[in-house]
Parts: sequence; C-alpha cells; structure tokens
Amino acid sequence: MNGNPGRSLLIVDDHAQFRRFARSVLSADGFDVRGESEDGESAIEDVQRLHPDLVLLDVQLPGIDGFEVAERLHALADAPAVILTSSRDAADYGSRLQDAHVLGFVPKFELSGEALDALTAKLG
Repeated sequence: MNGNPGRSLLIVDDHAQFRRFARSVLSADGFDVRGESEDGESAIEDVQRLHPDLVLLDVQLPGIDGFEVAERLHALADAPAVILTSSRDAADYGSRLQDAHVLGFVPKFELSGEALDALTAKLG
C-alpha cells in the first residue's frame, strides 16, 4: 500500500470524460488515482495489477455491469473496497444496491473526495 492508506483508487467508467473529471476532482482531494478502466473485465484485471484500496465503479458498464464487477472483486483474496456511482438515482437500483458487496453509492453529480471519505470511514 502507499503512504496514505485507504486513498489509492481505480476509476471505472465507460465514459472518458467522466474518468477525466473524476481523476481531476479526486486527485485534487488527495486521492492517489492509480488508473482508469473503461469496462468491467479490464477493471478486474486492473485491480489485480494495480492493487488500489478503493474502486469507484460505474453501475452502467458495457459487458458485465457494476454489480457483477463488485461481486467478482469481493471474491478476490485482497479485495478492494468498492463504491458504486451512476448518473441515475440510488433508488433506481432498489435492493440490488442494498445487497451488493459495496461500501455505498455516490451519484456522479455529487462526486467529491469528501463523499468518498464519508463512505470509507466505515472501514475503520
């Protein structure tokens, strides 16, 4: 891990513009953005290669969706914490969001280091 535990991050979103925005905002808020992935399959590979503490994971991805990616990441021996994000409202996902192995959900329009810190505070 890096010198700032819980702050290394992988951004997973199929829109390059959002990945750039998230990298800019979260880097400015002190996160160590280790990489970006544009789909679920590459996210799983990138987690195993980059070993981030945290994954910011879009729900709506091509191929396997964010819920499936979260499940696969949860099964890893050294699983990172996962925070889901979407341009849709959390209520749109109902029980799927509640049942997912994630720290929580942050709408894209509310993305900030403070929002992620509030969820990662659950880690201890």
